[in-house]
Amino acid sequence: MIQHVTMVALGGAIGAILRYTASNILQATNFPWPTFTVNVVGSVSIGILTAIAMNYTLSQETMLFLSTGLLGAFTTMSTFSIETVGLLKAENYIIALTYATLSFCLCIIGAFAGYSLGSKLNLG
Repeated sequence: MIQHVTMVALGGAIGAILRYTASNILQATNFPWPTFTVNVVGSVSIGILTAIAMNYTLSQETMLFLSTGLLGAFTTMSTFSIETVGLLKAENYIIALTYATLSFCLCIIGAFAGYSLGSKLNLG
């Protein structure tokens, strides 16, 4: 149990640092580009990881480190949600709708594309 918690914590620390770095590199304008980008990249990454895990034996510790820890801390659905609420409260309805629609659609498409790509990798 302690080993699993440690792997999640280590992955989470790295994911949080990557998320923070992305927020500093990408500039938010009237559209929340940092959160949008992180969620799409995270969705593609989880798709690739899932496909690899299905085709190759990855330890539970590796999966906890990468998926629950790193990608869990890297992606920001809670931030996405509150940013959408903020846009709605500011009556930026078209931007809020565009942001929510693009985020959901591209993240799902990204996860599918990542899964498809990961399924074709030959790591063995």
